[in-house]
Amino acid sequence: MSLAERAGLALLHRIDPERAHALALAALRLGLVPLPRPYVSPRLAVRIAGLDLPNPLGLAAGFDKNAVALAQLLRAGFGFVEVGAITPRPQPGNPRPRLFRLPEARAVINRFGFNNDGADAIARRLARPRPPGIVGINLGANRDSADRAGDYVAVLRICGPHADFATVNVSSPNTAGLRGLQAPGELAALLARVVAARDALPRPIPLFLKIAPDLDAAAIAAIADIALARGIDGIIATNTTVARDGVAGSRHADQAGGLSGPPLAPLARAALAALHAHLGGRLPLIAAGGIDSAGEAFARIRAGASAVQVYTALSYEGLSLVPRILRGLDALLQRNGHATLAEAVGAAAPGTAGAGQASPRSSAG
Repeated sequence: MSLAERAGLALLHRIDPERAHALALAALRLGLVPLPRPYVSPRLAVRIAGLDLPNPLGLAAGFDKNAVALAQLLRAGFGFVEVGAITPRPQPGNPRPRLFRLPEARAVINRFGFNNDGADAIARRLARPRPPGIVGINLGANRDSADRAGDYVAVLRICGPHADFATVNVSSPNTAGLRGLQAPGELAALLARVVAARDALPRPIPLFLKIAPDLDAAAIAAIADIALARGIDGIIATNTTVARDGVAGSRHADQAGGLSGPPLAPLARAALAALHAHLGGRLPLIAAGGIDSAGEAFARIRAGASAVQVYTALSYEGLSLVPRILRGLDALLQRNGHATLAEAVGAAAPGTAGAGQASPRSSAG
């Protein structure tokens, strides 16, 4: 991290976190934030659900909800960028304050509640010319909707023609009742409608399902089976958690909302392991939650993920984290004898040949 980046982050951390995030996005959009030089290595290229990614490091939904700085983020070296969550109609989200830093844990709690500009406005931004890169949309539902499945379908119809993939977000803890859509009957019906809408697009795109970390292995297996049966192309593990393990006693730990950052990592790792054990490679997996280093990214890949996403770590490390993770990941792949990233996927999963070759917390990150 450069001195300028460190100073900029320190300044942002002195003001309200939501205002700081808005200022950072505005500065990024206006070209006031120096972008890191992208790190490129053929070893990092990976194909997932028909998408050719230059590298496996993605930006998770929530960082750029409204696609206002998409061009700059694509130039920052991410392998893919996900915007949203997007709802059919604009909505302000939950009352402020709704974003809280837990700096001693390098964590964040948010209860935004799908605040966004709405599908029509975001679709117009997605339709603008942009740099090359893979862009996804995170599908959400308006909090007062009488037909939440219909909301997911509406967002997909409006924004899907301008995206390379879409994520069905039924796992945010900040919209009342939303996680209930993960129940088997509700989920099967929802996914059937969303898949039908995807298939009706002028250019059908891969569909991913993002799950909560607060599920047991049986629930995860049931969700995975429904995803397979309904034709979902991959699963993202995971969203934020309502648990407070690892932050008890911290200021703001008692705030309602989803916890992200390193304290989420154990739950996200467990969900990923359960998915990989149950699916056995039948669906690609994307890891999210507490990834803040090359070592952690490598551990998730060896546990079964074909790609990873970051978000919270950027608020503490800045965009220079992107090439640092990719450079370290490339070194770890080489050190462990992997000519391609695909060779490392699932290498440390129980029963997989080669398990135990590397420490998850290698200093390469």
